[in-house]
Amino acid sequence: MAQGEESEKPVESNPSEEASTGVGAEQEYGASQIDKLEGLEAVRKRPGMYIGDPDVRGLHHCVFEVLDNSIDEHLAGYCKKVSVSINADGSVSIGDDGRGIPVDMHPKFNMPAVELVLTSLHAGGKFGQGAYKYSGGLHGVGAKCVNALSDWFRAEVHRDEKIYAIEFERGKTTKPLEVIGKVGPKVTGTTITFFPDATIFVDTIVFEFDRLATRLRELAFLNPGLTIELEDERPDSAEKATFYYAKGIEEFVTQLGENKTLIHDSPVVLRGKRDVEVDYDGKVTKDDVFVDVVFQYNDSYNEQILCFANSIPNADGGTHLTGFRGSLTRAINQYSRANKLLKEKDPNLSGEDVREGIVCVISVKMPNPRFSSQTKDKLVNAEIEGVVNSVVYEGMQAYFEENPNLAKQIIDKAVNAARAREAARKARETVRKSVMSGGGLPGKLADCSERDPKKSEIYIVEGDSAGGSAKSGRNRVNQAILPLRGKVINVEKARLHRALQNREIQAMITAIGAGIGDGDQEGAFDIEKVRYHKVIIMTDADIDGAHIKTLLLTFFCRHMPDLVKAGYLYIAQPPLYKVTRKKREEYVADDAALNNILIRLGSEDVVIRKYGTDKTLETDLLKEVLAHLANLRRYVSIVEGHGGNFRTLLSKREGSKLPQFLVRVRTGNEEEVLYFADERQLQAYAEENRDLRLFGEELSDEEDKVYKEKYSGAMRRAVKKELHEVHAIDRLLARINELGIDTDVFFSDDTPIYEVVDGVGEDQEVTPLFNLFEMLTRVLEVGRKGMRIQRFKGLGEMNAKELFSTTMDPEKRVLLQVRLDEDNALEADKMFDVLMGDVVEPRKRFIEDNALNVRNLDV
Repeated sequence: MAQGEESEKPVESNPSEEASTGVGAEQEYGASQIDKLEGLEAVRKRPGMYIGDPDVRGLHHCVFEVLDNSIDEHLAGYCKKVSVSINADGSVSIGDDGRGIPVDMHPKFNMPAVELVLTSLHAGGKFGQGAYKYSGGLHGVGAKCVNALSDWFRAEVHRDEKIYAIEFERGKTTKPLEVIGKVGPKVTGTTITFFPDATIFVDTIVFEFDRLATRLRELAFLNPGLTIELEDERPDSAEKATFYYAKGIEEFVTQLGENKTLIHDSPVVLRGKRDVEVDYDGKVTKDDVFVDVVFQYNDSYNEQILCFANSIPNADGGTHLTGFRGSLTRAINQYSRANKLLKEKDPNLSGEDVREGIVCVISVKMPNPRFSSQTKDKLVNAEIEGVVNSVVYEGMQAYFEENPNLAKQIIDKAVNAARAREAARKARETVRKSVMSGGGLPGKLADCSERDPKKSEIYIVEGDSAGGSAKSGRNRVNQAILPLRGKVINVEKARLHRALQNREIQAMITAIGAGIGDGDQEGAFDIEKVRYHKVIIMTDADIDGAHIKTLLLTFFCRHMPDLVKAGYLYIAQPPLYKVTRKKREEYVADDAALNNILIRLGSEDVVIRKYGTDKTLETDLLKEVLAHLANLRRYVSIVEGHGGNFRTLLSKREGSKLPQFLVRVRTGNEEEVLYFADERQLQAYAEENRDLRLFGEELSDEEDKVYKEKYSGAMRRAVKKELHEVHAIDRLLARINELGIDTDVFFSDDTPIYEVVDGVGEDQEVTPLFNLFEMLTRVLEVGRKGMRIQRFKGLGEMNAKELFSTTMDPEKRVLLQVRLDEDNALEADKMFDVLMGDVVEPRKRFIEDNALNVRNLDV
């Protein structure tokens, strides 16, 4: 029976028999149906249990899992510097100067300790053996999960004056532990390099510098005295940053509030230590818990509280957050009553009132923390609530007694917040009653007929013109259209009750149907009542459209954050270009897509022929070859940026493997570029040329004298580069070979390798190709012939049919999902402050700093 059809013939059955057998009763269920996942296979089968969803957040979580081990070394007192590098090939390296993972043979498991901790679940040094007291890694699954989910994974350990290396692929050891070199007696540490497995991380394997920088900055704040360096070696996004903060989270809070108007100049710092009973698998002992709480008030209407346990971010808070909230509310109310800042008839201030405009960081360091999951989003140690409550309450009482003027400012702000909360409650009630009393949905809303929110979507469209096209072109079954007239109010500068007076805001709230604001009061936002599971912002691609988009994003992120966190908010992506060539019209989203079109069109108009033969490449095969060549050229440019030469690199290939290291040696005005297959070759060269100090060698006076005599007094210098990109180059070359193109003959000096035939008859043009990259260049030139490119600026430039087919058709459209999680929440909050807040100077500075980076600006 075809899916969706119903059988018209009744089927007789025995109800009692149905009840006993159930659905799928024909399937056997015995011992043979029970299976056990061995080793890291469980991680690959169910990655969500260990790193969360394997999306962009899960991808970056892999870096943080490895990074946590370096932070644990710092907390133990052995690490002062951590370096993170996004390598040119897209892999990531995390290195530290800690003690180095042990490399000796484990007496129980008969394998090197480093291999054990990187391949065996729940193996590590954080189960009470004494190696770590205040640790974020607890379950022994972090780094080995990353190993399991990596295409390849390499660990290099500096320990005992030796360099050890071990390599893995998808969790399995491919190169056993071996000594590859020597280091000085004081050089220790671990460097992990891995490349994510694209079969696991199907959404993306591209690491984002800003996302990593946000977390590294947090770690530097939380660990005063630790230096963290981040470098992006990809040429199209090269960037560096160093994070070091002597005052720790006090500087963190100051930076979080730098774009806001502050109520008091200096943050409030509350610190304390308490003894608590800790249960280590049934053995109860007393240990210290350290609490650091720093907060500062500003005149905004939002609260921002960040929670950490042993430097691990807890996005969902936990017992330390509960302890802080309760003690803050209790301390402020008690001080207000005792000093008659609240009248007897006034109700107590709520937690929501006293936290309005607060920026706070809570950091606890504790033995044996417990989290709700491996991703450690929530701390669940019950004893921590009382510890934080005690430290904050006592600290607040003392601070208010010493700073009565500040106490009065904070309480006055909380009282104003209470009044505004009541005004917002009444405004929400007015909006709700207008709907229930017959006002119904907004008149300008063109609703859809579908009533299942999961199947419904609403387009919030800029202007009546685009709204008209969208209404005419939409699928009326499940696509609703809400046109907006003009710009909505900037909610960053207005309290909620003022925002609720704006007609466009009212229209959006009513159309979405879930209320607005936090809390349990009537009319507050309820995610279960959302009428559409896709809320799509669709604006013009000009400056006004960008402004309206920003205003709408500010509204949703500030007043409907749960809608954003649920993944219901999207941004439509109208095409940037309309490409016309030979009566063919195509819509192009960006420059990368335009390049792909050039390859496709050029491939269809030329013939690539093996020189001296009649053998030609079929069009589909040619397109695939050219796509690989385009990627290959990008990686080759990276090698050349290091000072290498791709042709020379190919000539040094051993079997199917390219050299992994490059060294540029300069003597006087002459430079020599050398290639090395692996670390052994490089180490042997370094031993023979110690004056180059490739591994930081320290030369004796006698050695220095010998080298100066050998090179006639000239001082030699060298630059060493690990060619991470050769992993990608090797794979691309192998793939091109599989397609029938011999990459062993990539370059030719005398005889062409291929030739391009363009045109027919007397107009036919034959171009010889002496290297494979020329094939790509020539096809792109042909693809560009006769092409006309139209740049779209406004949605109104497209008719209803064009708008639907390019921007609204689920089969063709591109939607950007707006995400708001702990990895980007800080940057999002900062950006809202800069672009939409009251303080002008940060906005001016942002415009000046980024003016030269603007592309495709329409004014």
